[in-house]
Amino acid sequence: MSNTSAEAANIHAVLQRVRTSLDPLAIPYELIVVDDDSGDGTTEIVHRISETDPRVRLLVRSNARGLGGAVVHGWERSEAEIVGVIDADLQHPPELLPELWKAIESGSDLALASRYAEAGGVRNWHPLRHGLSRIAIWLTHPLQKPGIRVLDPMSGFFLVRRSCLCGVTLETQGFKILLEILVRGEVGSATEIPFSFGRREAGTSKAGVKEGLDYLFLLGRLVRDAFALRRAPQPAENNLPR
Repeated sequence: MSNTSAEAANIHAVLQRVRTSLDPLAIPYELIVVDDDSGDGTTEIVHRISETDPRVRLLVRSNARGLGGAVVHGWERSEAEIVGVIDADLQHPPELLPELWKAIESGSDLALASRYAEAGGVRNWHPLRHGLSRIAIWLTHPLQKPGIRVLDPMSGFFLVRRSCLCGVTLETQGFKILLEILVRGEVGSATEIPFSFGRREAGTSKAGVKEGLDYLFLLGRLVRDAFALRRAPQPAENNLPR
């Protein structure tokens, strides 16, 4: 079986574990799977699941690629007040969702699964990859807003209030959505829930030279945006305690 078809088969386990994690919370939710017209069997699997569970919804994009665009595509077609993202390769444990939701219920604007919070970690990473990840995070420190700096702004597993995204334009070709939200969004508080980054169950990592260059270009744009936001005059009400 190819990597792509294995990844498609993995979606069944992801959706099952997500639903098992969310159902005890007794909250309304929907699970949106965005497929970039992969033709690998994902659409057929998700369609079968959605026939018996209307909370599962399939969106297929044609002539489009990229994680950032897929996330934006799904969020734009949802009316939920809390939106989130999780990878489908099970490196992000769905069982962490109740803790993320509890943080949002307790008042946080954003709750993220953090590899670098105390008790978090990464398993089976080559030291070079770990070092590059640390450098990438270090480069974000000047961009993050004082008072809500997080240890893992590169996480791809989080929940956020839609109100924090008002007026924010996310990079559809990007892949570091959380970092963009932290810099450009109206996030007043963030909670990190530690987790141990798991092994990839299917598919292959998309990290490479192109992604590294894309990240550097994204940092450049975020530096410009952060500088503009900090120089802009702030309404008096923005200075009130939240």
